[in-house]
Amino acid sequence: MLRLDGVWKTYRLGAFGTRELTAVRDVSMEVRAGEVVSLIGESGSGKTTIGRMVLGLASPTRGSITFDDVPVGGLRGRALRGYHRQVQGVFQDPFSTFNPVFKADRVFALVRDGFFPSVPAIKWRRRVEAALEGVRLEPADVLDKYPHQLSGGQLQRMLIARALLLDIRLLVADEIISMLDASTRIDVLNLLGDLKTKGLGVLFVTHDLALGTYISDRTVILRAGEVVESGPTDEVFARPQHEYTRNLLAAVPHLHTRWNEPVK
Repeated sequence: MLRLDGVWKTYRLGAFGTRELTAVRDVSMEVRAGEVVSLIGESGSGKTTIGRMVLGLASPTRGSITFDDVPVGGLRGRALRGYHRQVQGVFQDPFSTFNPVFKADRVFALVRDGFFPSVPAIKWRRRVEAALEGVRLEPADVLDKYPHQLSGGQLQRMLIARALLLDIRLLVADEIISMLDASTRIDVLNLLGDLKTKGLGVLFVTHDLALGTYISDRTVILRAGEVVESGPTDEVFARPQHEYTRNLLAAVPHLHTRWNEPVK
């Protein structure tokens, strides 16, 4: 479904673009239908840059990104809109996505205006309610509310429901639970698991090893823009081959050990 082959992304810096910053180096990976792939790395490792390129918000400097063998980087206008009917992203801070002066369900109206202008209002309302129920939200609890009246978990699930209204095949989930409390995190992760069983592919971008272990079928470890390890999640975490991966796993806190006790 989604494939990255030898992808690089270099930014030009300075007033005259005389300096270069390479954010992504020779990354190759894929996401299949009904599969969750965790892209794990520390801040500044290039995770979000990869997500933006997958969504067509940035173009690779070198290499190719294809969706069903169609190059993504060159899509424009109607072709890009068609791509976004199949591929959507949900990002880290749900509060920044919503305009506080508008009711939160305006995000659904924008989808209707952009993709389904001919759908009657009553029929669209029913579709929105069905999408909300699909992400375990009660429509009466969230519709016609302002963002400040809803929790972060409710807003995040509304954004997932917005993506599902387009009948998408791939979701780029970029740190979507890092700002949520522990119980809500599990709800959102379980929701992604349910969507996976229905055939949705998920690129799950995170810096949290535990979350990646919990949800993903395959894992890609990113360091300074480069893939240092990838494979089935169980194998990557049980038998890490790269020293960086081993160091990451060693740094994970042990809940049964106090901070001032040596880990045995």
